[in-house]
Amino acid sequence: MRRTFNHFLYLLAGLPAAVAWFGLLLAGWLAAALLAVTPLLGPVLVAFRWATRGLALGDAALARGLLGRDVRVPAAAPTGRGYLNRIRGTLRDGAFWQQQAYGAIRTTAGFGAGVAAASAVGGSLYLVFLPVYYCWVDQWQVHSLGRAFAAVPVGLAALGVSALLVRALARALAGAARGLLGSGAGAAAPVAAAGGAGPRRTGLREHAAAYGLVGVLCVLVWALTTRAYFWPVWPLLGLGVPLAVHALVVRALALPRRWRGVAIDAGTLGVVAVFLVAAWAVTSRGYFWPMWPIIAFVLTAGAHALAVRRGALERRIDVLETTRAGAVDAAESELRRIERDLHDGAQARLVALGMSLGLAEQRLAEDPSSARRLLEEARAGAEEALRELRDLARGIHPPVLADRGLEAALAALVARSPLPVDLEVRLPLRPPAAQETAAYFVAAEALANASKHADASHVGIRVGRVDGTLLVRVEDDGRGGADAAGRGLRGLAQRGEALDGTVRVTSPAGGPTVVEAVLPCGS
Repeated sequence: MRRTFNHFLYLLAGLPAAVAWFGLLLAGWLAAALLAVTPLLGPVLVAFRWATRGLALGDAALARGLLGRDVRVPAAAPTGRGYLNRIRGTLRDGAFWQQQAYGAIRTTAGFGAGVAAASAVGGSLYLVFLPVYYCWVDQWQVHSLGRAFAAVPVGLAALGVSALLVRALARALAGAARGLLGSGAGAAAPVAAAGGAGPRRTGLREHAAAYGLVGVLCVLVWALTTRAYFWPVWPLLGLGVPLAVHALVVRALALPRRWRGVAIDAGTLGVVAVFLVAAWAVTSRGYFWPMWPIIAFVLTAGAHALAVRRGALERRIDVLETTRAGAVDAAESELRRIERDLHDGAQARLVALGMSLGLAEQRLAEDPSSARRLLEEARAGAEEALRELRDLARGIHPPVLADRGLEAALAALVARSPLPVDLEVRLPLRPPAAQETAAYFVAAEALANASKHADASHVGIRVGRVDGTLLVRVEDDGRGGADAAGRGLRGLAQRGEALDGTVRVTSPAGGPTVVEAVLPCGS
């Protein structure tokens, strides 16, 4: 009972909150439109942003205090310095748009929910207490105490339905607040646990059932009193708005976070547009005045979508610039390694080989036995230099990988490993060359680290392809504690990021160490 009362207070608080949100959104965007070509646009947008966040903080406090939902509004993102930077930062702030989307819900569905809750509870209590004051009212021709008491069971039943309606509407608005204003992990846990397999969907079913019961009750009252004008159409339309927004919120919360605000904003405007068209159809059916607010709704939703799309593209550009820089760094590091290996290994041996051949040529006539020893040393040096060049070429790109694919290359890698390795490769189709190379070097680096540093006794390598991604998992039973920021593992991460993938290292002290790579490679 106390929880239902808190829910009822939350819905009633939505009436002044709806007025405040409507005034803020109207004044904010009207001022921004009027001052768009003046230097005052920047201060107006910044003030609008902070006022929107202030109302969002107030609604979040209501949700925490009355509904027990841990709704936490995130800190405002910095906009940078300068006039243009402040305007760009404000318009690119996803939280700002989500808070406005919530304000639109609070203005429309929140106001309707508050009116519906107050009307349902007030009407139910009116029937329950009708025996007290039936003498002073002239309603439904109730002129005796018996008839007044006959209305009490109807009022109690209506009060039970109203309680279900109140809780469903409050849950819907709380879900919108949690999805758009931000959430924490505190008091919401018991609600989620109690909800089982989806409290939002259960609330939607309850809401729809309550809507149906209220609609049936209104039609019955109309049928028992007067059939002159079908007035239940108005409560049905009014209560249908919060129900439609409730369903919309449930659907929108399953979308990626950056598109939730757009979906709820556009959907809410669409619901309001349908309501206006229905009101026009029920009344005069003359001049089609709803087309003007519908045009405004379409422009508003389109501007919101374009702003979010532009912000997503700019964030994508930032990610690409970061990954490109990482790929360039990784390539430069690889070039330096190749130069160092050539200079310290094969080049030194080839220089020594030339010197040995020169000495052998000088001593061939005077001391054939000494020249023979120098030639034997030169041959051994040539073999060693050839081996080092072969290993260097394998480190750059193993030939077997290009010729026979990833499975054969990993099998050759496992055959050279000093550790026992379980290899499982499930690739019905051969991945693209870039992803194949990245997967090979992830496995090679992880296997090398396990044999050199982890004191492992066993390694497992699993490679597969799922839903357009190439998955590589290397797990060893070593001592753990691998540094993901080390040069080798960091190079792998940069190689994966350059392909829009991720390389994650999990290595707690005591093991095991798990290196997982997820590389997009198309369908």
